[in-house]
Amino acid sequence: MAEREYDLVLFGGTGFTGGLTAEYLARNAPEGCRWALAGRSSAKLERLRDRLARINAACAELSLLEADVTDTGSLRRLAESTRVVITTVGPYLHYGEALVAACARSGTDYVDLTGEPEFVDRMYLAHHETARATGARLVHACGFDSVPYDLGVYFTVQHLPKAVPLTVEGQVRAQAAFSGGTYASALTAFSRSRQMAQTARRRRAVEKRPHDRGIHLPTGPLYRDRETGRWLVPLPTLDPQIVGRSAAALDRYGPDFTYRHYAAVKRLPTIAAAGLGLGVLGILAQIPPARSALGNLRKPGEGPSEQRRLRSWFSVRFVGEGGGERVVTEFAGGDPGYDETAKMLAESALCLAFDELPTTAGQVTTAVAMGDALLNRLSRAGMTIRVVQRS
Repeated sequence: MAEREYDLVLFGGTGFTGGLTAEYLARNAPEGCRWALAGRSSAKLERLRDRLARINAACAELSLLEADVTDTGSLRRLAESTRVVITTVGPYLHYGEALVAACARSGTDYVDLTGEPEFVDRMYLAHHETARATGARLVHACGFDSVPYDLGVYFTVQHLPKAVPLTVEGQVRAQAAFSGGTYASALTAFSRSRQMAQTARRRRAVEKRPHDRGIHLPTGPLYRDRETGRWLVPLPTLDPQIVGRSAAALDRYGPDFTYRHYAAVKRLPTIAAAGLGLGVLGILAQIPPARSALGNLRKPGEGPSEQRRLRSWFSVRFVGEGGGERVVTEFAGGDPGYDETAKMLAESALCLAFDELPTTAGQVTTAVAMGDALLNRLSRAGMTIRVVQRS
């Protein structure tokens, strides 16, 4: 990559999660990091810069770049100015592709916090080969979707024997409010289930998979874990798909790898209520007027107070088995939807910009692109990544 004006540019910092990401960078970007803010409103960008300057006086000198998702020229100029782009502008299915395309063509590394499977698959089909040719690393899902699961499984696998079949089970617990962006993305996904399935089939038809290794992502049954006493509910989210792509790319996951993904819940009535709520949401999302009304309940860019976020937390327990050994690990942190997502997103961008990493290009996962380097960054940033038990 030829020398660029910036090491990284944050696009969408005037939103709620984008603002938290900007604040994290203001506190934690290394000395000498050349970064800038980008968005469509210069007035909002100036207010954000003033806010950041109160955290770190050096931020008063941050450059402000005008860019809009409807102006492909502005996105091309943004991508060509920097080594890494961070974007928090979603729902990505509606607003994301033009920036991915600009980064792929410009050889610019890209990170986002999407949890939208259809968007990720569409970007693979449209821009993976271009990014491979230019050397761009397109890394989706660098927030709570899907860093704890992708890197948690990666970490777990390192503590199991090599060259043997491996099975890993992820069990998610969380106490937190969902972000407006996550809510909007979920509504979009519910309203496009048919298109999502079609796009996934198109990707499977063209994506190269290992011929000598098996990768399995079964939807396990609902059951009660005898060790923890919690009910384990299958979660058909983007996260296991990301884990499977890491397993397909990395031989360390063994000749035959299986991953199951669950929510861990104390009481069955909680499961029934959540299932009913999701079912109703799925039905209403198919009806345009109802979907519009639901969308007004919580807008992207909205979020809870700092006090509410301080009470939030998440923990993912991984149970890995293979070669006669068993290991239990944990990946845990504070508020998942906002504070920790901002941290994971910012550290992913800093990792791409400054760390010694494996040579990769195209659409890649966090484990494939960054692996140990990002694990170390997140551990130093205060997240819990540890072995709980071995047997």
